[in-house]
Amino acid sequence: MKQPELGKRIVELRKEKGLTQEELVDRCNISVRTLQRIETGEVTPRVYTIKTILAALDYDLSKISDNENSFFERVTLFLKNIFLIEIDQEKPSGYLIRQLNIAWIFGIIYFLSGFAEAPAEYYRYEEGRMIFSIALYIIIKIVVLVSFFFFQRGFVLVGFLFRNYLMKIISYILIFCMLLTIAYDIASVFYDADERKFILGAEALTFGTILIIFGFSLLRLRRSVGMVSTFAGIFEIVAGCFFLTVILFFIGDILLIPAELFEIVILYKSTELIRSKQQ
Repeated sequence: MKQPELGKRIVELRKEKGLTQEELVDRCNISVRTLQRIETGEVTPRVYTIKTILAALDYDLSKISDNENSFFERVTLFLKNIFLIEIDQEKPSGYLIRQLNIAWIFGIIYFLSGFAEAPAEYYRYEEGRMIFSIALYIIIKIVVLVSFFFFQRGFVLVGFLFRNYLMKIISYILIFCMLLTIAYDIASVFYDADERKFILGAEALTFGTILIIFGFSLLRLRRSVGMVSTFAGIFEIVAGCFFLTVILFFIGDILLIPAELFEIVILYKSTELIRSKQQ
């Protein structure tokens, strides 16, 4: 069942049980505002939220979930959740904290994986040889991509939470550019990549521009998370400037080390800010 029929049916079931909206949300661990938006058909809730509401109303989900079980809708729902599209500001704080915890944990993984990726790229570019097997090189690249995705995904969420829409947009762009970069790095292992120097120069210019913009978005978080965002922003901006020189990009890579550490702290502090609002 789709909206607005779903919302109308929930209203009917709630009234049949003699429950107010406040009484129902107490059973479901969602906000009154979220329930109001569901009942009026403004939003289409996740399957988990529907199940929670219907369970609180002692109603069999299978009676209305025929459309929810379609493959297309499941895929669409999965993509919206994984890319944090259409985040509901009224989501339970526990959900937000969990997503941010995932982000800073993957941030640590991304930070550590860089110590394996950096020498692999250095020897491949400077000496034209692989210091790891192709299989291990690909595994390292996949770990870097996955960990970066969830790490940067945290800043998409931070952008939503603190209304920093520049951060939200640039974080999506960073994820997309990293995907293209890793895909090229892996693909170029299997053929004689004569264009690699040109591609690396283009990557330096692209990431240099993006890092500067991302740095400015971090500076805008100062009121929310404190000076740590200023430090992170400055390092990102300076690193981006070195990337733009192309020949000094390696200095930018070094400057990204403290920047990433500060960014992990930002994500962790964001979870603390959400917890403090609960109290």
